[in-house]
Amino acid sequence: MLDLKFIRENRERVSSAIKNKHERVSLDQLLELDEKRRALISQTDQFRQDRNKSSALIPQLKKQGKDPKEELARLRELSDRISSFDAELRDLETQINYLLLRIPNLPHSSVPAGEDDSANVVIRGWGKKPEFDFQPRPHWETGEMLGILDLQRAVKVSGSNFVLLVGRGAKLERALISFMLDLHTNKHGYQEIWAPHLVSRRTMTGTGQLPKLEEDMYLCEKDDLFLIPTAEVSVTNMHREEVLKTEDLPIYYCAYTPCYRREAGTYGKDTRGMIRVHQFDKVELVKFVKPETSYAELEKLVADAEEVLRLLELPYRVRLLCTGDLSFAAAKCYDLEVWAPGVGKYLEVSSCSIFEDFQARRMNIRFRPQAGAKLEFVHTLNGSGLALPRTVIGILENYQTSQGTVKVPKVLQPYLDGLEEIA
Repeated sequence: MLDLKFIRENRERVSSAIKNKHERVSLDQLLELDEKRRALISQTDQFRQDRNKSSALIPQLKKQGKDPKEELARLRELSDRISSFDAELRDLETQINYLLLRIPNLPHSSVPAGEDDSANVVIRGWGKKPEFDFQPRPHWETGEMLGILDLQRAVKVSGSNFVLLVGRGAKLERALISFMLDLHTNKHGYQEIWAPHLVSRRTMTGTGQLPKLEEDMYLCEKDDLFLIPTAEVSVTNMHREEVLKTEDLPIYYCAYTPCYRREAGTYGKDTRGMIRVHQFDKVELVKFVKPETSYAELEKLVADAEEVLRLLELPYRVRLLCTGDLSFAAAKCYDLEVWAPGVGKYLEVSSCSIFEDFQARRMNIRFRPQAGAKLEFVHTLNGSGLALPRTVIGILENYQTSQGTVKVPKVLQPYLDGLEEIA
């Protein structure tokens, strides 16, 4: 959420962000309501001053033996006016808050301008794409040949865009999760969190999924609880309405959770195999940092996610997202994309984003820079470290052999009882 005072003073910048992020919200309406609200507050304050004077005058009139009838009537009238204004003010604030929640974060000055993902910029690449003396198979063919991926039974159980991993396929998934958590906790300094998968409406609003993305979320209507689309939601809200200790910053958390997104089957493409699914596993990285270090922390976050791919020896690239492809809440974002030779394209396995104080304002997460200083909002960041389905795709397609087997990346072999090849 943007500060209302900031919006008033930076109308053109905010208007530009709304346009560049393809959002639909009336800034004119918001500022008109804000002007009415401020005028009403001024009037109400004046009436309160008059009421206080009237209240103080009544006992004086009685003491002087004068009839306070007229002043009592005036006091009642003032009180009625104030009550009416308070009700009007509450209504205005509700309308203002409704619009504020729909205004996107401002892109950072380093974010390239562009309408859609075609304007994203490749920052760097790593690794050599594998060369095959045969036509590389897509992961669904390899997975089904090896008996580790059963898409037909997944459809039978849950419908389209769900995955069922079997035997060594399930063990590969578990090995990846353990490997990523061990790397991030033991080497990168993140504290592991085991977080709830069901969260409240207020929690979803705090990180920016609501109100914009409600139609894409899975809602348990009876309890008004949402299945999380990412562990970011649960973990970032851990510190909602808290003042963090300066000496504790930066705070790094990582969490493994299943993630649930209704949007997965609506794109009309990438619906085969594991590329786009409604439920998937992910290891998420979340940071709470001081504002002056936040962009350096973003680069470190990207490096932490990249190391997973490097240790797995999977070729990948890093792309900086343009304004038109940037999420509603993000100020800047890098995507990590693994090369998938079986389908012949790069697939996103991580988005690493900085939100500056956009989420912290919604959740009221602050810190005091030093003793006696004014409280400030922290900056929040998060990124996938990594998302599992496309990481599995990367392994099945890059490590496949002409015999129909899949070699196991060396770094994963200890997690798979020394298994070198899935046959």
